[in-house]
Amino acid sequence: MRRFCIVMLSLLLATPAFAITQVPPGNRNAEQPGVPGGSARRTAALSTTYENKYRKVLKLLQTDKALRTKIIQTARAYGIAPIHIAGAIVGEHTYNVDAYDRLQTYYVKATSYLGSSFAFKYDGETVDRFVQRPEFASCESVQESYALWTCRERVWNAKFAGKSVDGTKFPSDRFGAVFFQPFYAGQTFGLGQLNPLTALQMSDLVHRVSGFPKLDAADPAKVYETIMDPDKTLPYVAATLKKSIDAYRRVGFDISNNPGITATLYNIGQPEARASALKAENAQRRARGEAERLPEENYYGWLVNDRIADLQVLF
Repeated sequence: MRRFCIVMLSLLLATPAFAITQVPPGNRNAEQPGVPGGSARRTAALSTTYENKYRKVLKLLQTDKALRTKIIQTARAYGIAPIHIAGAIVGEHTYNVDAYDRLQTYYVKATSYLGSSFAFKYDGETVDRFVQRPEFASCESVQESYALWTCRERVWNAKFAGKSVDGTKFPSDRFGAVFFQPFYAGQTFGLGQLNPLTALQMSDLVHRVSGFPKLDAADPAKVYETIMDPDKTLPYVAATLKKSIDAYRRVGFDISNNPGITATLYNIGQPEARASALKAENAQRRARGEAERLPEENYYGWLVNDRIADLQVLF
C-alpha cells in the first residue's frame, strides 16, 4: 500500500495541473509582419539587403563545423534543440547586424573589450548605484539573477521610464537601452547579439549549467567580453531561449517545436510578462466562448520558420 501511494504521488507531481497545448511548427501569419524602420535603415547603411545578410550568416553556419558542434553541445546542456540557437543567430544577423565571414573575427572583437573603460550608466549614475534607490526595495530580497534583474526592470518601467524622479527626467525607453548600451541605443554585440541586461539575467543559470563565473554590472568590460566571445556567449543564448520555453510552458503552451516563436521572444524579450499577458487574454477568450490564441511570430521569427528547411539540414 505504501509503495502504491508513493507511485501515485509521483504521478501526480509529474502531471501538469492543466493541459499543455502543443504550438505546431510553422507561421501563424500568411505574410511576414512588418519589419521595423530601424532594421531597414541599418541594412541600407550597409548597402546590402536582408536576403544578402541572411545568406551570409547561413553560409557561416554551413561552413563552420566547429561552430555547429558548439551549438549542438550547448543546446544539449540546456535541454533545447540546436535549431533554436541557430534561429536566434540567423534572425539577429539578418535584421540587426551583418555577420562576419569567419568565427575567428568574433574572438578578436571579444578581446578588444578587456580593460575597456566604460560603464553602464545614465546621466552620470552607474546602474549598480541606481538600483540601490529606495524604489527598488522590493527587489532586495531576490537572490537569483533572472528574477532580480527582471524585478528591477519592472520597477524601472513602473516608476522611472518617462518620468521625472528627484529632479531627473528619465527616457521613456527600455531599461536595457538606457543603462546597458554605453555607445549607442539599440547596441548589441557578438554572435548571439545579446543585450548586456539579458546576459546579467542569465548569469546564475549559466553559472549552474556551464560553470562560468557570475557576471557583475559593475564590471561592464567583462560583460561585453563574455557576450562577444562565441565560446562564452552561446550558453547565454541557450539560457535565454530555455527561459522563454519554460515561461510559456508554465502558462500552458509548449513552444519547443516552433523555432520561429522562440526566435521572436529572443528578439523582443520579456517572455515572462508576455506569457502572463497571453494567459490573461486566453482566460477572457474562454469566458466569451472563444478559442484560445496561440503565440505568434513577429517578422524576425517569421523568417526563421519560413527558412526552416535551410536550418534543419545543419543539424
